[in-house]
Order: sequence, then structure tokens, then C-alpha cells
Amino acid sequence: MKVKARDEYHQNSTPYGPWSLKSYQCPSQCTRRCAKTQYHKPCMFFCQKCCAKCLCVPPGYYGNKAACPCYNNWKTKRGGPKCP
Repeated sequence: MKVKARDEYHQNSTPYGPWSLKSYQCPSQCTRRCAKTQYHKPCMFFCQKCCAKCLCVPPGYYGNKAACPCYNNWKTKRGGPKCP
């Protein structure tokens, strides 16, 4: 009998952080992240783009970006946050 990890969606012992996801997990994690925004379509687009690069999506619906430095530090040309 195989014992499940603390969180089946993350591949290492810390549930959030850089490279804590596998690429196939990005859509479900972005769905979770973008669930409560009124801008669902752009949130999903940028979240999946960021997740593909960083393999991390911060916990919660908003904020908590410090848990994923790559996700947090990727900026637009104008210096704003790229990732939701």
C-alpha cells in the first residue's frame, strides 16, 4: 500500500515553493488560484504562463506570492507583476 504525500498535488515535502509542482498540475492549481476573481480569463492565462515557467502557484486566492519567488519576481515591461 502506497502512502500518500501530505499534499498529492506537490512533488516535494514543502507544499508551496519554487518548482514544487509538475507541469500537468498547473491548470488545476491556477483554477484554484483564480476561482474568486472577476477577471477569470486573464488570471488563468497569466497564471498558467507563470506556472509553466516557475512550476509554482502561491497558496490562496490572492497575495502569498513570497511562497513562490520566481512567480513573485516576474514583472511586466512596465514593472508591474506579471503573475496573479
